[in-house]
Amino acid sequence: MNKIISVSAFILVVIFIFAFAKKNENSKTWIRINQLGFTPQGIKVAVWCSKNDASVSTFSLIDSATGKTVFTGKGGENFGVYGPFKNTYRLNFSSYNKSGVYYLKAGNATSPIFKIDKDVYKGSADFCLQYMRQQRSGFNPYLKDSCHTHDGYTLYGPMPDSTHIDVSGGWHDASDYLQYSTTSANATYHLLMAYRDFKNVFSDEKLANGLNGKNGLTDVLDEAKWGLNWLLKMHPKADWMFNQLADDRDHMGMRIPKEDSFYGKGYERPVYFINGLPQQRGKFKNNTTGTSSTAAKFASAFALGGEIFESIDSIYSEKLGWKILSALQFQWKKPGVTQTVSVRSPYIYAEDNWEDDVELSFAAIHKAANTDIPRIKDDGLIIIDIPASIKINKPDNKFLDSAYKYALREPITPWLGSDTAKHYQWYPFINLGHYELAKQLKDKMRDTIIGFYKKGIEKVWNK
Repeated sequence: MNKIISVSAFILVVIFIFAFAKKNENSKTWIRINQLGFTPQGIKVAVWCSKNDASVSTFSLIDSATGKTVFTGKGGENFGVYGPFKNTYRLNFSSYNKSGVYYLKAGNATSPIFKIDKDVYKGSADFCLQYMRQQRSGFNPYLKDSCHTHDGYTLYGPMPDSTHIDVSGGWHDASDYLQYSTTSANATYHLLMAYRDFKNVFSDEKLANGLNGKNGLTDVLDEAKWGLNWLLKMHPKADWMFNQLADDRDHMGMRIPKEDSFYGKGYERPVYFINGLPQQRGKFKNNTTGTSSTAAKFASAFALGGEIFESIDSIYSEKLGWKILSALQFQWKKPGVTQTVSVRSPYIYAEDNWEDDVELSFAAIHKAANTDIPRIKDDGLIIIDIPASIKINKPDNKFLDSAYKYALREPITPWLGSDTAKHYQWYPFINLGHYELAKQLKDKMRDTIIGFYKKGIEKVWNK
């Protein structure tokens, strides 16, 4: 399972869900609030909802300490049916900006108590990182113990099968122990984006190994680097790249991570090479068509990592920079999608699109102006042409042109407006390439890319 989706779900459950109000036993009305609270200058809206024909015309904001009403507002427009509710109203008290502890009352419904304060979101971003640390493989700070240190033995590669390679590290998938390059690279990119775009919301309370302590590096970058380090292991040579570690034999039973020995070779687990060809899917073969979807995710993560670490650790940034070159080459070994492998059942990540990944890789590389990057010639398809020694200080516009070209190939992520989808069919579900590209474009080209997002939202709305 995609870790960023898992973390996002966690945010929705813990941070942004609306609480049901206190109510009489016979009540059919509730008030939902933001459980973390509201910032003084921010938008402050609660939702009143009813399972009967009741309505509400006014509401009150009450100081919980004194019991005094400090603000009165109108119920406004009835938004009608939503889920099990017949009537719903948005209770807007955004104009009230005094810090304190309050509750809302509308009709017979009373909300839970909440805060209005500038620090209501403090620590919430770091809180989400707990999930990532909990899923660490190699050394797990949650268990304070090491696991999966013998990974792994190779399959489908140019080397003899069962060749040992060190790929210990990274994250377990999502409460099981499989590890996928495509989801890990995507999670790593999101962590790097979060630091780049919102660095002030993160703190330094953890060491690089995830244990308590300060190390001078923001915790979100510690976590992103944990992901980058594993991706470096999964792409150890220019012509070697691996897709996944372990397989669905993982699901045969429960055990703690350090006792994982389900694969017939002691504590080693299989690591699957990306060869661009169909590989095992239970009794069948998966529908792999190429190398682009996963390799492009590697390239994107290395590009953004190289850009961010340039001012923090130039040696590490340069290491990532050279990996951009080889990951970019690898995505063109065979244009197409790389799906995952299963042994016991048809359970796989059935990714079915790759142009979005390629768009993001080019947009990210163009932005990484201080990274060692190759020159590109466009001849219908992208052709890599890397001289023996190249070091350029500014990005070549060919990267931006190529990103735009692939944005036009897949303007709307296919699941938007669709009825159904296979497991991970159009991963990662949202095209970040459009976002990263639009920021670097101007005028009509920028408007075109932004318009793709609008059309996708409209497709979902219409469905």
